[in-house]
Amino acid sequence: MTQTSATIPGPQETGAEESTATTPSGSLDEFRALAASLPLTERVQLLTGQTAWRLYANEAIGLQSIAVSDGPVGVRGTGEIAGASSALMPSPSALAATWDLAAAHRAGELFASEARRLGVDVVLAPQVNIQRTPVGGRHFECYSEDPLLTSAIAGAVVASMQAHGVAACLKHFIANDSETARTVYVSEVDEQTLREVYLAPFEHLVKDVGVWSIMAAYNGVDAAGKASPMTDHHHLLTELLKDELGFDGVVVSDWMATRSTVASANGGLDLIMPGPGGPWEERLLDAVRGGAVSEDTINDKVARILLLAHRVGRLAPAAPIPAEPREDDERFIRTLAAQSMVVLRGEGTLPLVSTPQSIALIGPNAVSAYVLGGGSSTVNPHHIVDPLEGLRTAYPNSDITLLRGGSARVHTPPAAPGVLVSATGAASVGPTVTIKAADGNVLSEHVASSWNGWFNELPDAAASVTLSGAFRLTQAGTHRLDLGSVGTYRFSLDGETIASSDEFADENVILNSSANSPAGVGATITIQEPRDVPFSVELTVIDAGGYGRFVRADLRHLPPGEDTDAEIAAAVAAAASADLAVVIVGTNAEVESEGWDRRSLALPGRQDELVERVLDVAPHAVIVINAGAPVLLPWLNRAKTVLWAWFPGQECGHSLADVLRGVTEPAGRLPWTLPAREDDVPVPHALPDDAMRVIYSEGVHVGYRGWERSGATPAAPFGFGLGWTTWRYDEAVLTALPDGALEIAVTVTNVGEMPGSEVVQAYVTSTAQLPEGVDRPVRWLAGFDRVTAAPGRSTTATIRVPSRALEVWHKANWHRPSGLYEFEVGRSIRDPRITLTYELPEREETGSAGEVSIPS
Repeated sequence: MTQTSATIPGPQETGAEESTATTPSGSLDEFRALAASLPLTERVQLLTGQTAWRLYANEAIGLQSIAVSDGPVGVRGTGEIAGASSALMPSPSALAATWDLAAAHRAGELFASEARRLGVDVVLAPQVNIQRTPVGGRHFECYSEDPLLTSAIAGAVVASMQAHGVAACLKHFIANDSETARTVYVSEVDEQTLREVYLAPFEHLVKDVGVWSIMAAYNGVDAAGKASPMTDHHHLLTELLKDELGFDGVVVSDWMATRSTVASANGGLDLIMPGPGGPWEERLLDAVRGGAVSEDTINDKVARILLLAHRVGRLAPAAPIPAEPREDDERFIRTLAAQSMVVLRGEGTLPLVSTPQSIALIGPNAVSAYVLGGGSSTVNPHHIVDPLEGLRTAYPNSDITLLRGGSARVHTPPAAPGVLVSATGAASVGPTVTIKAADGNVLSEHVASSWNGWFNELPDAAASVTLSGAFRLTQAGTHRLDLGSVGTYRFSLDGETIASSDEFADENVILNSSANSPAGVGATITIQEPRDVPFSVELTVIDAGGYGRFVRADLRHLPPGEDTDAEIAAAVAAAASADLAVVIVGTNAEVESEGWDRRSLALPGRQDELVERVLDVAPHAVIVINAGAPVLLPWLNRAKTVLWAWFPGQECGHSLADVLRGVTEPAGRLPWTLPAREDDVPVPHALPDDAMRVIYSEGVHVGYRGWERSGATPAAPFGFGLGWTTWRYDEAVLTALPDGALEIAVTVTNVGEMPGSEVVQAYVTSTAQLPEGVDRPVRWLAGFDRVTAAPGRSTTATIRVPSRALEVWHKANWHRPSGLYEFEVGRSIRDPRITLTYELPEREETGSAGEVSIPS
């Protein structure tokens, strides 16, 4: 039997090994004195990035440059190591689906070792925003729709990272839960909801774990009657985060988020990224000299950066703490992806007890698995094991047939290797790239060795780039040739201008991710025999500020013969004749990404039809969902076996094979609610209103709490997951602890035939009298514990319910209403097995956490 700690762990409860780096010496006061010793110009310089990924050094005080890198599924690096690749872990929601603090701690270790290998000091992760709506574009980057589960998993990750001397940067502070118009909307959140839901993970990571940096979000927030951009928000950044919660780390802007100078400097922001340039590097020195910003304010910001440098070993005489990679890193990623899978339907198909002679591997995501979501979380993985490779390795003697069953893409696909040829006619390379100055003079010309749609290797004088070459078409029939681009361009095919744009483009094409998956423009061309179709694309260089200068040109080609009806029919025929059919459906880079919110929860393309028709002929087919955020599954109750596989990371195919063969239990539990109908979703969209406001009208009833209030039936409730064994709940005992917390000891027995894991969950509801104006969910997660046991064996889950789980925020304080509390212990929010009651006595004095009891 193994156990992990219950509810929200503090630094000593995560299982982190002791390290001399966990509590660095020094205080802000000491570093303020060091900061004040520097000339004002040097102090101000330190407050803006030197580059997109580095801070300035200062030799006089022994300050080395601090390097930062995107997360949260791996450490991308700064781009300074040519050809560097990264370990690609499953998505954060997958990690949360394990409900396993030991796994989260191990993930933190991997973050730290990858950061040190790539020369990174600060990882821009984890993202602890709450999954307010299932259509949120960065839903897959977040952990859960519940603040306690988010706090627990993130706390273990951060404690482990920082124990190895690598700083975490929590993001995005705060109420940054939509991508649509994310740089301009204002989130309107009442104080109780802000405190109890959206602030909760940040508060835990600051007060109980001691996170070293936090990122201020793009959006504005209207809280406590004070509305402003988050980078300027004095109430939230200074009064709440720094003064009340005691945060002593660095508040860094999201990239290109800061527009003001004085307001952001006085608001509580400490560091503007990226650099060089920006409102501080250009104007802050004058603001200080003019008295609009005090030197004490500057000293505090610099002191926080120096303290961060000390913590990560970049301030003399300290040195970075080694965080050596472990030999089992690849195995950990593989096992994590398998364990995180959630069994939504399981009627005895898994694990496979015999080796199938023939396997039909079907689906768009079987051909091209979506292993990580789009946007800033993207890394260049060491490798990707696709589903076909994974199954072939696991079943070397089986006959495996791979069939797509129709495309699920919205856009024309990128041109395949060999289709693009240069202006010289050489095959299997990219186009000819001609770089010109503003006066039209050619600065350089070369043939690209490959082409991924982006080009940023530009001299300072570059004003435009022309791509020229041909689409080499070898198949008779009708071809579609497209360009996906942003900004100003002219696209010509066969000597004719097909499309053009004079739209101005700057950093906003990065901030709103429109450059990630631009709509295509082009033409269809019918040929009778092979020919080259000449093309040229004239592009104006986009200056995206701290994101650099680049052009964007996705050259796309759809060959003739794509027939979805025929593809589905072939897939169905293969499924009917195979011993085992595995159907992998899901989303893709055109659906789930940073920068936009989804407009629908439906699977793209005709994937639902594909699944329905396969089930008609192969009712025991294994259906695998490769998606980060909820999608509708209208055929769910028809299927015998359904696995939710998340974005599984680099070991995708091996992880799936391990689950099929019975090597690893798919032990995941949903960290969010899976809807059956879009109309039932409590917050169905993420769009701001006409005034660019996102109104959090649901209050504290976010996620499963909203489902509990409405009574609607989801496809699968929060906390659901079948695993591959069966559990009996025997008894539970509740004990009040001296610190105001409660402990619930739950005895469970594995009555199935396989060893397995169980996530024992406790939900609380209360009839205690609330103060006027205070709202409470119908029930909410109070704690959990994950245990394992062999068949026929019993074990005890120990759930610690913190005092905060019983508290409400009212009139600028935490209160614990006295009265009756009922705890439902079970397998999910909708599957209680044991009910316990607890009478919270009246207590008039202020408690240790600052709460005040309210008599019933």
